[in-house]
Amino acid sequence: MYFDTHKLFHHDAPKDNHHVFPYQHLVVDEGAKKHTQDPIVTGTSILGIRYNGGVMLCSDTLGSYGSLARFRSVERVKKIGNNTIVGASGEYSDFQYICDLLEQLVDRDYCADDKIETSPRAIYQYLVRIMYNRRNRFNPLWNTLIVAGFKDGKSFLGYTDLLGSNFEDDTMASGYGAYLAKPILRNFLDSKNGDVNNISEQEAREVLEKCMKVLYYRDARSLNKIQIATATATGLTVSEPYSLQTEWAFKGF
Repeated sequence: MYFDTHKLFHHDAPKDNHHVFPYQHLVVDEGAKKHTQDPIVTGTSILGIRYNGGVMLCSDTLGSYGSLARFRSVERVKKIGNNTIVGASGEYSDFQYICDLLEQLVDRDYCADDKIETSPRAIYQYLVRIMYNRRNRFNPLWNTLIVAGFKDGKSFLGYTDLLGSNFEDDTMASGYGAYLAKPILRNFLDSKNGDVNNISEQEAREVLEKCMKVLYYRDARSLNKIQIATATATGLTVSEPYSLQTEWAFKGF
């Protein structure tokens, strides 16, 4: 059978060296698909409390892939500069993006070399505006952030979320901890006459560990492997992950 190659390839070369593809009129440009509002790897509660001489944050180290306890050594508290700690619930990749922004902020401070370091409250207000800006663009960062710090003899503890909502308090809890741990923290503070100066560092650590045990028993997205971070006049410390002693032999279980 004879084919006329001239008829098969009769089209002239496209102008401006642009290729002409068939069925172009059927192609619909929808842009890149966004998964911002579909969290993949998430972390649960962050807890915080102010005490005499400092402030303390606590989190577990579980990164949940949906409902699967997939990553068991995820650190969700991060030092920022020399006086601030940030902890995050929610989508872990968004938290990594936030950490990159904060590292840039710290680098600008260093390069300025003006001996002025951004305070915990300033970092907190910066994050509030980041979260609110992304919410207004309908592309939120899927996180709840708790900011803790110590500077000029004063401790700081602040909260913001994916809507840009924000407030400061003596005790903080995000995720499921806002329902289960927050009442425990409030009752503990009330037992100290509502004065954080009556709370020692050891007492703050014990009540946070108690709350993390409660969450481990009741929150399917939590783990008994935790980290505790403190900010005091002597600097910042983030503990190595360690496991809480738990008991599953209760009759109710």
